[in-house]
Amino acid sequence: MPTRIAVVGATGRLGSHVCEIVGALPDYELVARLDSRSDLQEMIGADIVVDATLPGVSAKVVEFGLSQGLKVLVGTSGWNHDKIASLAALVDANPGTGVYVVPNFSLGATLQSVVARLVAAQFESIEIVETHHAGKVDSPSGTAVRVAEQIAHVRRELGGVIAPHSNQSARGELVAGVPVHSLRLSGVLAKQDIIFGGVGETLTVSHETHSRDAYQAGIVAALAFMKNHTGVAVGLEHALGISAGISAP
Repeated sequence: MPTRIAVVGATGRLGSHVCEIVGALPDYELVARLDSRSDLQEMIGADIVVDATLPGVSAKVVEFGLSQGLKVLVGTSGWNHDKIASLAALVDANPGTGVYVVPNFSLGATLQSVVARLVAAQFESIEIVETHHAGKVDSPSGTAVRVAEQIAHVRRELGGVIAPHSNQSARGELVAGVPVHSLRLSGVLAKQDIIFGGVGETLTVSHETHSRDAYQAGIVAALAFMKNHTGVAVGLEHALGISAGISAP
């Protein structure tokens, strides 16, 4: 029996891509495509709900899905550590449910975050520059927020991150103490540079997405992970079975 999938935000960039991928997979069935005019009741009957909406809508989608005993795969930006922590009580109140928040479905971006956690243990001067297409409505990106939180977690017992003159607006937004600079430009899909500064040297861990095809393998892996997942998990690395050997928030 195929796993039944409902996609909320099915007409958006990510949502339409998820629909195409699910439609081509033999072990899955796309049972509902929801857009901004849809009633959330339309997701009932699915095994897994994929949230590909907007930051202002995502929490409502997740809460409704959990209340209906469904598992929810979240691909929407805007879920920082505090918001994710609040999901634990909702999941506990609805046994058998699960939430899997994936800030980025790209394999390369996931590996970048794993490498960043290793490097962060050796450098105290760290900044992030993330660039996305002009149509991206939120900033900083969910990917940048997640990486900044992971870096801060690694640096917590090592003296933190050095971010001089952080009170100046041109220094970017501080996310968990890490300066993040957001660019929104035509001609770009997604690019992120994590820049580490040390004595007499710098190290840049860079990743760029050229096509939405880069998300396909990650989406397939995340859907497979969701079949047996309960509770709350964050990051594609769980579905890929990789980590930096360092605990993450």
